Amino acid sequence: MEDKGTPVGRRVVLGMLGLGALGVAFGSRAQDGLDSALSQVAGKDPTGLSGLLPGGGGFRIYNVANSVPHRDATDYRLTVSGLVDRKATHTLADLRAMPQTRLVRDVQCVTGWRVPGTPFEGVRLSHLLDLAGVQDGAGAVRFTCFDGVYSESLTLEQARREDVLVALRMQDKPVSTAHGGPVRLYVAPMYFYKSAKWLSGIEVTRDVRPGYWEHYGYEVDAWVGRSNGRHDDPTS
Repeated sequence: MEDKGTPVGRRVVLGMLGLGALGVAFGSRAQDGLDSALSQVAGKDPTGLSGLLPGGGGFRIYNVANSVPHRDATDYRLTVSGLVDRKATHTLADLRAMPQTRLVRDVQCVTGWRVPGTPFEGVRLSHLLDLAGVQDGAGAVRFTCFDGVYSESLTLEQARREDVLVALRMQDKPVSTAHGGPVRLYVAPMYFYKSAKWLSGIEVTRDVRPGYWEHYGYEVDAWVGRSNGRHDDPTS
């Protein structure tokens, strides 16, 4: 489970409201700073107010590392390795030059909140796997992140679904740092913890390796409405 943290004081709440006003008044540059600032406190915000501020878009922003990592077009790299014929390292420009797919689906968190009709755009994971050439005996894909902590996995069959993206855009703008940018995984039919933020590694493996939250009891096959004891409407 996500850490609910300690209660947020009046001063912090007023500060968040002030940051929200800043984002409205000064546009996208201030909004990027707002997202980053909110991500520092939202994971320990039991009120849920951070998800209601401009830029939150209804999302609760969680972070399991001690700080919010940052990469941009100059230093971002995505590696593809493991049981593949051609190991690869992709820059952000490389990924942007590949065929892009846009999906609009509801996002469902296993903790209960839902954000309807959220656009994601990026490269189908299956395209990257095809470029690398998956070897015989492979059965799963493991994902690692540049926060140095988070990981996730899918079966190879799940990873090849058309509604699984290496996402570069979210809500019709580049994925912000707070939301896991510049590149995150998006697994449309599963609970949102499967959509790993700050994606940096794709490793083809023989078997599924449980991810970060699975070690705390979440289900590995996290289909929305059919896992984790929940009965939410499907998202894909």
